[in-house]
Amino acid sequence: MLNPVTPAFEARLRDVLPDHAIRQAAPRYLEEPRGRYAGQVGLMVSPTDVGQVSALVAACNDARVGVLPYGGGTGLVGGQISEASPAPVLLSMERMAAIRAVFPEENVLIAESGAILADVQAAADRAGRLFPLSLASEGSARIGGNLATNAGGTGVLRYGNARDLCLGLEAVLPDGRIWNGLTRLRKDNTGYDLRNLLIGSEGTLGIITAATLKLSAIPAVTGTGLFVVASPKAALSLLSMARDALGEGISAFELIHRQGFDFLAETLPQVRRPFDQPPEWSVLIDVGLPRGLDAQGALAGLFEMAMQEGLVDDGLIAQSQAQSDEFWAVREHIPEANRLIGSVSSHDISVPLGALAEFITRGEEAIAAIGEFRINCFGHVGDGNLHFNVFPMPGRNRQDHAEDRPRIKAAVHDLVHELGGSISAEHGIGRLKVADLERYGDPVKLAAMRAIKDALDPNGIMNPGAVLRAS
Repeated sequence: MLNPVTPAFEARLRDVLPDHAIRQAAPRYLEEPRGRYAGQVGLMVSPTDVGQVSALVAACNDARVGVLPYGGGTGLVGGQISEASPAPVLLSMERMAAIRAVFPEENVLIAESGAILADVQAAADRAGRLFPLSLASEGSARIGGNLATNAGGTGVLRYGNARDLCLGLEAVLPDGRIWNGLTRLRKDNTGYDLRNLLIGSEGTLGIITAATLKLSAIPAVTGTGLFVVASPKAALSLLSMARDALGEGISAFELIHRQGFDFLAETLPQVRRPFDQPPEWSVLIDVGLPRGLDAQGALAGLFEMAMQEGLVDDGLIAQSQAQSDEFWAVREHIPEANRLIGSVSSHDISVPLGALAEFITRGEEAIAAIGEFRINCFGHVGDGNLHFNVFPMPGRNRQDHAEDRPRIKAAVHDLVHELGGSISAEHGIGRLKVADLERYGDPVKLAAMRAIKDALDPNGIMNPGAVLRAS
């Protein structure tokens, strides 16, 4: 049983932390992007070093006060918002945002967990390297939250998830002890991998305070194409063709449905749309190739082969970086357009590539059987991750369909489960999907997760109620 923040507890914190680290939480820390949760906190703490994090967590553990880690606040599953009582201490990492070191010759960068993703990218770029994690929220998302949720993004096809971009961690465990795991080694076979245990744990097993990140070479030549495809099945055939032709040169392969273009026209008309008439389905392809190769020529050759096979019937190849940026602006603004429309039910799912086209067809049929809705299906089709979001028809809003949301979510997740997919591809579980994890998760895995949680955090103070139901 957790305890509330009391005057005596606050006084104890002030004994071990500087006054500037303790403050009241502004309203923005109690909100989340979709407006589905309104949080509460007993106190907010903004430490400046790992020693202060350790002192805070140790005090909370001794007093059995919950700790809610907060990064950039961009999470979409409620992991950074607590509505439950007693109100926890909110631990903001925003004052621990330093780039501690860059080792270009090793392709390594060490950053504190409060570093904004875009700042990490910029630091890598100044060193002549690439940090390839790329998200629509990269201007405000923080690297600790990216790792805690094992964020995906547009570069997973080539570079992997956040988990694949991390060599080591510094973290504070639930009893306040500091794990100094900031290794720069790529081979370290010395027992259990605590790094991969903490990555994706969403702050329920400890607080990530710094990370050793993998960098990559910046591709010498890049190109971007926007191809009109006949169907999702044709998009998958095009992906296979592109892999055969370009190998690991494909950096991104994004599927876009016409509804995404329509939502942009409705809510963000300033975003330039490449086609006068939006196609039913299109794919956005990014390639990065070694010096001496022609990225635009490679895309043109791919288009010609796909045209001969009947996979594409129109397309555009960016002739400049500015035009490439325009193509990507369409994809990157789709989530914001979705937010402005207001979804009835949003789904971050993945299925095996071979089942993706079947999922889209059957998913549309399942939603139509419930009622009349608009579906915006888009995402990182190269790695099987789709955002299959359901919206009200024009003239209605999501509140009009409050009673439909559970049926819609169940229909989509049941189908995902049937096809061997995941109900959470890149956004995590948070608080939003705790019941879904219980319903669809493997019982042996869930039991092992509970055993790990109880062993590392016996008092249950770490992000209580996220991922696993508070016991």
